[in-house]
Amino acid sequence: MNESERRDALLLLKKVLEIPSVNGRDDEGAVARYLCDVFQKAGVAAYVQEIDERHSNVIAYLKGENSGPLSVWNGHLDTVAYGDLDSWNSDPSIPVERDGRLYCRGASDMKSGLAAMVFALCSFVKSGRKPISPVLFLGTCDEECGGLGAEAVLQEGLLPPCETLLIGEPTGNHLGVAHKGCFWMELEIAGKTSHGAYPSQGCNAVEQGVRLANSITEEIQKQKHPVLGNATAQITRIKGGIAPNMTPDRCTILMDIRPVLPVSTEDLRKMVSSLIQKQKISVGNEALQVQVRFLNARRSFEITETHPLVMKVRESIDRHCGGGKSMGINFFTDASVLLRDRPETAVLLFGPGEPELAHKPNESLVLYKYFQSIEVYRDLLEK
Repeated sequence: MNESERRDALLLLKKVLEIPSVNGRDDEGAVARYLCDVFQKAGVAAYVQEIDERHSNVIAYLKGENSGPLSVWNGHLDTVAYGDLDSWNSDPSIPVERDGRLYCRGASDMKSGLAAMVFALCSFVKSGRKPISPVLFLGTCDEECGGLGAEAVLQEGLLPPCETLLIGEPTGNHLGVAHKGCFWMELEIAGKTSHGAYPSQGCNAVEQGVRLANSITEEIQKQKHPVLGNATAQITRIKGGIAPNMTPDRCTILMDIRPVLPVSTEDLRKMVSSLIQKQKISVGNEALQVQVRFLNARRSFEITETHPLVMKVRESIDRHCGGGKSMGINFFTDASVLLRDRPETAVLLFGPGEPELAHKPNESLVLYKYFQSIEVYRDLLEK
């Protein structure tokens, strides 16, 4: 990139960061409308998919030199809240350059990847070229919460069959070849109350719920992956109890489960059902009853090291970034919504942000990694 391009790319990133899009608070559609205008001024066919008064997607399409296969690029428009403002060294809503970094909420997660993708696509078209194959860009809202934007893409049938999905989530310009799934499972445990002096006459729903949750955690942690490591499960919320001198007869437990292998809600339901039956036999108390509900279900993904997309990105990383490693990602992405029923589509994460800085005070971006990522994205359009 020449100096003029770097200046324009940085200006785009700063503008995107300056548009507030905190999930659940701001109008995320403002980012969609701005990026749609950027695309259209560059000669890229783009439009805004309006969902409601605070949520919109931006969708762009680039014709290729040939008719296929289609590549889909994705980035999300929203950020998490700023958190404790006293923990920031500068205003989190205003991008600030300091020591080769850009500080702002969304700098790493993931407005840098979003802006880099948009700049790469627009600058490529403005140079008078076409990508080797068609590209569909999806700038989706509400990724940090329920995936409303990705769901709207599916509901309106805007995602045609595609071979690959490239997501600009923060990887530090490394290759995100696998990421964990995410299930939020709610356990509602019913027991039997009794006087606190006679616990054997009751069935302690809190104790039994914690025991079951621990058994689930032990079973989940048996999953291991060479890149992602161990699967995890933990209690993230628990509610129960009546009084200090009463055996609790009700308990609700919420668990966050992050599998490393393909797992469905039905797989988890069967596993939990088996553990419940074993616990009932062990306890020997017919009062113990458990209901299982899933509040979120996101599957895991993995792409092979020999996949053409991985090999292309790795070659470009070697050229522009001095090399990159394969890494696993613990958080979920919009891929788990967009490709819910498309296991044949390969997913790769690549972006300039740093995953360890996401959602934290003083979130920042190394600027040279932003420029490097644009070079990598443009390489993908040429090959």
